[in-house]
Amino acid sequence: MPLTARWDPETSLLGGTGLVSDPDVTNRKNLFLLRQLRWLAVAGQVVTILLVHFSFDIPLPLAPMGCVVLFLIGLNALSLLVLRSSRPVSHAELFIALFLDMAALTVQLYLSGGATNPFVSLYLLQIALGAILLAPWSTWLLVGTAAVAFVMLTMYFQPLDLQHHGEDDLFGLHIRGMFLCFLLTAGLIVLFMTRINRNLRDRDAYLADLRRQSVEENHIVRIGLLASGAAHELGTPLATISVLLADWRRLDVVRRDPELAEDIDEMGRQIDRCKRILSGILMASGQARGEGTIRTTVRAFLDEVIEEWRASRPGAHVDYAGDFHPDEPIVSDRALKQVIFNVLDNAYEASPRWIGVTVERQDGKLVIAVRDAGPGFDKDILAGLGQPYMSSKGRDGGGLGLFLVVNVVRKLGGTVTAENTLRGACVTLSLPLASLTEGGLDGD
Repeated sequence: MPLTARWDPETSLLGGTGLVSDPDVTNRKNLFLLRQLRWLAVAGQVVTILLVHFSFDIPLPLAPMGCVVLFLIGLNALSLLVLRSSRPVSHAELFIALFLDMAALTVQLYLSGGATNPFVSLYLLQIALGAILLAPWSTWLLVGTAAVAFVMLTMYFQPLDLQHHGEDDLFGLHIRGMFLCFLLTAGLIVLFMTRINRNLRDRDAYLADLRRQSVEENHIVRIGLLASGAAHELGTPLATISVLLADWRRLDVVRRDPELAEDIDEMGRQIDRCKRILSGILMASGQARGEGTIRTTVRAFLDEVIEEWRASRPGAHVDYAGDFHPDEPIVSDRALKQVIFNVLDNAYEASPRWIGVTVERQDGKLVIAVRDAGPGFDKDILAGLGQPYMSSKGRDGGGLGLFLVVNVVRKLGGTVTAENTLRGACVTLSLPLASLTEGGLDGD
């Protein structure tokens, strides 16, 4: 079965872990869990009220207790509106939700025996939820509120009519109620704490990935500064060599030797190529001057890139299929050009005799797939897709090519997929076309 690795900022920020979260997403998940808990509370209260009133023959004030249940249903409807809105969910809203749940529980306990009600221990569930979801100060505020409510319930409550129940029967009812409360509290704590902890782990993983991305971007900046400095430093010796070659061409010994003259001409062409590469580095780093925006189309841009790469690799055989319809106007981006060059260079090193390149348009995205007939990627390379210095070439400093590819594509809002196929390997670049327009590139 082919091995696949995918780097996708929309579906996986952690190189395949599938963990995508941010504080707002975490708060939304937690508010959704509180909404589910509230539905269980509504169902539990309805069942308990009916059971106590009709089966245990203990009269309860059904109307006011029913109003509390309706209040919880309305609170859930309000939570649904919050979840469906696009605005962020704050910690304050989570605190208010827990506070209102605690208030509803207090009213129900007031109507059913106060602190003598065995379900008074449900305060601990609210406090446990607050300890995980909220900041320490707001959790302590919940603790203080619950303590005050408990004390008030020892003094102010509506007593239950238990005259026809004997003392032994009352003790048995209380023990059974405590046992049911224990089972309910323990089950809900395990169920919801497990899910809330998973949400918090997702958030922590997201924050850790942001820190990793920041380190990688700083690494890229250092590489860019090094490349730009090297380009400046190499400009002077290349200019000197170019002048010397011009002088050599005028020598009699060179004019009389066609083979030597051809070698000097080839050296001149290679020096000119080096100058173009250095100019491209400076332009990509924003240091070139007098270069206007180059407008082109997807097909023209890719045709030019493939032809330029073929010219630099005379022995390479590239099967190029540009099935991109309809064509789309874009801005020629030097960084994207270098990305494609890096992918082609990697494919060429693995498979010098054949490289396949396909270009397609899929759902508003430019999809470029580069295939080779080489041995494929190692499992470690696929597992660490986009990590610096992950290379199977065994040379110092290797592995930066794919690292830069992944990070440039990330800046453009795209994805990178690497996989092993039956014939070799395939690297697929998927880029939103909106990011390749002049406005999209300026926005980066």
